[in-house]
Amino acid sequence: MGSAVTTTDPAKTSTASSRPGYGQLLRTRGAWTFLLPGFAARQPFAMLTISIVLLVQHTTGSYGAAGATAAVTGVAMALFAPYSGRLADRYGQRAVLLPGVLVHALAGLTLTALALAHAPLWVLFVAAVPTGASVPQIGPMVRARWGVTLKDSPLMTTAAAFESVTDELTFVFGPLLATALCTAVAPAAGLLTEASLTLVGGLLFAAQKRTQPPVVAPSDGHARVEHVSALSVPGVRVLIAAFLGIGSVFGGMQVSLAAFTESIGEPGLNGVLYGTFAAGNMLSGVVCGAIAWKAAPQRRLLVGYTALALAASALWTAHSVPLLAALGLLVGMCIAPALITGYTLVEGLVPAGARTEAFTWLTGAVALGQAAAVTVAGQLEDRLWGGAGFLVPMTGTVLALLALVTLRSRLAARAGSRTVARGVGHRSPVAVD
Repeated sequence: MGSAVTTTDPAKTSTASSRPGYGQLLRTRGAWTFLLPGFAARQPFAMLTISIVLLVQHTTGSYGAAGATAAVTGVAMALFAPYSGRLADRYGQRAVLLPGVLVHALAGLTLTALALAHAPLWVLFVAAVPTGASVPQIGPMVRARWGVTLKDSPLMTTAAAFESVTDELTFVFGPLLATALCTAVAPAAGLLTEASLTLVGGLLFAAQKRTQPPVVAPSDGHARVEHVSALSVPGVRVLIAAFLGIGSVFGGMQVSLAAFTESIGEPGLNGVLYGTFAAGNMLSGVVCGAIAWKAAPQRRLLVGYTALALAASALWTAHSVPLLAALGLLVGMCIAPALITGYTLVEGLVPAGARTEAFTWLTGAVALGQAAAVTVAGQLEDRLWGGAGFLVPMTGTVLALLALVTLRSRLAARAGSRTVARGVGHRSPVAVD
């Protein structure tokens, strides 16, 4: 009934070279069994927010209403994602995914039907809650599988970079696909496709039982073990603040780019501009993972985040498509190093039995920052001048940078923090189906 998790000896997954690369990473035994279905399952996530914005804006005529509906979805995801991660750590990823993708598909279809029926805004808010709460946390689950497969291998930083590149590859194609569907087929086509792809991709990923992290349980009948909460780690709370700022960039860009392209009569350029932004993220992620870094990750995070805040602060000055594309590319290039370094720091800050939860806290922080950003940016676009929504990424990243600089000492890994944390080190893995 139970199946063991396939792991690889770190000595076999890395060589004596100090420059572990993508080739070595992708030759890790068992990696492709979860990488391919994982890519398929996370693709719809990049379509969700923009699909909601375009559908609700079409049915209501208001970017404020569209942004608020998307924001409710993001807040629900941010609040429920950590609990999903905690349940996955405790009961197994498959046990969480199977019901989750079914609920998400049904909720997405319901939200679509209500929007097309011109339901009151508060009804759309109600339907948006289960849509966001049930978003499958595929990215954190894939990262947790890498952690089990690689253990303490130097390839972990490369894996973090690879996952960032994979995430951003979905954000290159996702908005393009959603925008094309909503503008060329039907306003509801994006959200309908997102729900369908989530169901199919999520079920395929859940079927990969051999590589899911083992469930941790007491090693004997009298040892009572308390599950550690990732949120209890001070460094995780600092990273959450940083990822909230990154979320403000994603949300602010989505609404503001849609409003900008609509104002110039070229709504089809929205996906192209957002794809350019995501492409910058992806390209810098590739480079970041190929470099053998000598600087400490805490230092890299501060430097990278400073660059992000400076780049995001220039967005509101752009008044042409070429300039906005160039600035979007630059902002995207600054995001990947911050994301990669943040995820890498989790490995040294959080015990193994709570890492899926930690990753979902960070993913949820991005979603929460994105939710707040689409709400504020939508209001600014409706009430102020065109392009006012770009003030949101500037504000979000500057505030997050201040938090990082002030609390940077909490990002240092503590001795023994990876093995001893409220009894975590006294648990043994139990294989589950």
